Amino acid sequence: MTDGSAPSYDLRELLAFYAAAGVDDALCDEPVDRFAENAQPAPAPARSEPQMRAEPQNSERPKALPPQPAPPPRMPQRPAVPDEGQAALARELAAKASSLEELREIVSGFDGCNLKFTAKNTVFADGNPEADLMLVGEAPGRDEDIEGRPFVGRSGQLLDRILAAIGRDRTQVYISNVIPWRPPGNRTPTPHETEICRPFIERHIALVKPKVLVTLGGSSAKVLLNTSEGVLRLRGNWRQHVTAENVTIPAMPTLHPAYLLRNPAHKKLTWRDFLEVKARLRAAV
Repeated sequence: MTDGSAPSYDLRELLAFYAAAGVDDALCDEPVDRFAENAQPAPAPARSEPQMRAEPQNSERPKALPPQPAPPPRMPQRPAVPDEGQAALARELAAKASSLEELREIVSGFDGCNLKFTAKNTVFADGNPEADLMLVGEAPGRDEDIEGRPFVGRSGQLLDRILAAIGRDRTQVYISNVIPWRPPGNRTPTPHETEICRPFIERHIALVKPKVLVTLGGSSAKVLLNTSEGVLRLRGNWRQHVTAENVTIPAMPTLHPAYLLRNPAHKKLTWRDFLEVKARLRAAV
């Protein structure tokens, strides 16, 4: 087309071109410039007139509810006096116990420690009170709380094997805990809780009069040996527990069976400690 006029196409050829290009539907007669549309600012949305909320008729208005009485305050299950007062009361009551049975009744009836309200049982002791060897742990766990006896769970089974290694069983030892009630979730007892229960375990030891005392775990050692040292530093070294009557009892601090379950490589340390206990008891005969 050299004359400058627009090229002409046969309609059939144009339709064939559109079909080959995939065009099968015409949207409008004239092309639309979409770029020009996008360049224009979008119209602001029309503001709708605020809807007037219909006022309810007198018959539809909700009636005012009568004032409700305030709920009664919840009374916490805690001692009525401060923890320091409960510790003093525990010391007074423990000193009155002249036998293990009296001490058991006093501990079972004592309501001055908040741990008692969440525990199922008072875990007093197990074994032979006439034995020359007494072992004291920290506090009962779940299994002990259910059965009412110390060291009956997995740690208790390990303790039985440790005792068997030195030729003893539960008929030849006496076992107790610093705290007779299980802390919720097996948490660590607070210092206040420990101080409240301390007079009971101290009186407990004084009544049993063992020839040798073994503290199981760091918490028990700190309470009964009046020390702040860690159990890994304490263990294997003879210490002394002095009763209120000024009676000195040799004490061997060692690792708690529950710790040994988590750290079995340290069982050899406890084995050495109990060999020392066995030799000390043999020499005391």
